[in-house]
Amino acid sequence: MDANSLHANYRLWQRFQRQEQLGREHQAALRKLADTGAMASRVTEAYRSMADRAAKEGASYRTLFQRQRDNGDNLACEGWLFVRRVLAEGGTTRIRATLFETFTLEEGDITPSAESPKKVTLDIYDELLVQKSMTLGCRTDRQDDERDTRFITFLDSVRGDLRQYL
Repeated sequence: MDANSLHANYRLWQRFQRQEQLGREHQAALRKLADTGAMASRVTEAYRSMADRAAKEGASYRTLFQRQRDNGDNLACEGWLFVRRVLAEGGTTRIRATLFETFTLEEGDITPSAESPKKVTLDIYDELLVQKSMTLGCRTDRQDDERDTRFITFLDSVRGDLRQYL
């Protein structure tokens, strides 16, 4: 095996390791959200705070989500979310945001650029959790692409340098 193919295999192994780490982190965050019993109204307030800070400071927040592949697998992806607006009307809450994807299994690490932002619309709603007992939880899914689901956005992971690409 030559050095180039060895190095390529190592980079591919690193990508799979990163995918596994993101998958574990996403599952842990989903469990924590379910254990806290967070309702859609509470999560909506968090997104309102993100939108306010985005408008004032250009803040983007780290987000993990699942993307369903053509073969049916759901794999974790990572990105940064610039929340532009929170719309609550008639029992439905929608988030208008810009998503900068920073990791997918297919592409590996993705560096943000002027071509990378995607305008997305997320729906926040309560769901019935029946794993251990019947409790209510909250879920955030992408409305404009049903393959992207279960968004978890972290209030404590913030960056302000992505506004230049909007």
